[in-house]
Amino acid sequence: MGNQFICMSKKETKENGSRSKRVNRSQRKLLAEDEFLHRQALSMAIHQHQLSQRFDGSMSRRINGSTSSRRTTLPESVAKQVPENLDNITTKKFILVHGEGFGAWCWYKTIALLEEVGLLPTTFDLKGSGIDLTDSNSVTTLAEYSKPLIDYLQNLPEDEKVILVGHSTGGACVSYALEHFPQKISKAIFICATMVSNDQRPFDVFAEELGSAEDFMQQSKFMIHGNGKDQPPTGFMFEKEQMKGLYFNQSPAKDVALAMVSMRPIPLGPIMEKLSLSPEKYGTGRRFFIQTLDDRALSPDVQEKLVRENPPEEVFKIKGSDHSPFFSKPTSLHKILVEIAQIP
Repeated sequence: MGNQFICMSKKETKENGSRSKRVNRSQRKLLAEDEFLHRQALSMAIHQHQLSQRFDGSMSRRINGSTSSRRTTLPESVAKQVPENLDNITTKKFILVHGEGFGAWCWYKTIALLEEVGLLPTTFDLKGSGIDLTDSNSVTTLAEYSKPLIDYLQNLPEDEKVILVGHSTGGACVSYALEHFPQKISKAIFICATMVSNDQRPFDVFAEELGSAEDFMQQSKFMIHGNGKDQPPTGFMFEKEQMKGLYFNQSPAKDVALAMVSMRPIPLGPIMEKLSLSPEKYGTGRRFFIQTLDDRALSPDVQEKLVRENPPEEVFKIKGSDHSPFFSKPTSLHKILVEIAQIP
């Protein structure tokens, strides 16, 4: 019995050691992948800076795979998780539209993953966002805020289409674009976004978390009065701790640090504007919604209400994702984007 016990103990010890080695290897692999993607952030920041030297300050800063000759190789474990054959994708151009306070910088992981499988992502700063030089206090309408996106679509050849992807309040820009350029948009993807209905304001989507628009503007300590204290507010910006809790509760520390030095004030006018969306234009668009299930800025219940009141073609869900899935669940987000692109 004693020998049997000793043998079992040795066997268990060996098994435990093997499990430990497997766990350590898995952790090292995840750390390597994380480090790789964060190197992409630095590369993207440098590339964006170079573009800012190329364009006048009033123009949008674009990050586009076609502007760089450099190609990167994803860690093997990440590459294996994406489909190898994407020949059935007819529209390969993805236009990534950031949400409130964010900028083109937030898509760096998504861009790296899409480019690696041969897709063509493009993103840019909306007016008063990212490194766009426009004072955010001067951006008063959704049309002005969305101008970089609208300019891009206007200049797109008539025989080309794109897949629009909007995050958070960037969803309102996508809806606005669907109304004005339905013939140029193959699919519209809303990521925990303000997929509003006709005559609805983007802010209305957040009303359950932030209260009514009137109360928010009158009582919120986050308001910015760009034209003076005696004038109506022109924007708002949450304090860093609030931003961390609302947007980044599941995001890696490095990405949170990047966001803390990159987020900008949010123009108030565009999110308080009611959208005019028609069945003939907006209504003909193919819409898809991606829900984030650990979201504290736009709760799963509110997202469920959005898709119930304004049903898209299909709904996808990302478990364990905060309001910034491009940080907290980049591979899961990528796989869904590719899956939607493959839908006939």
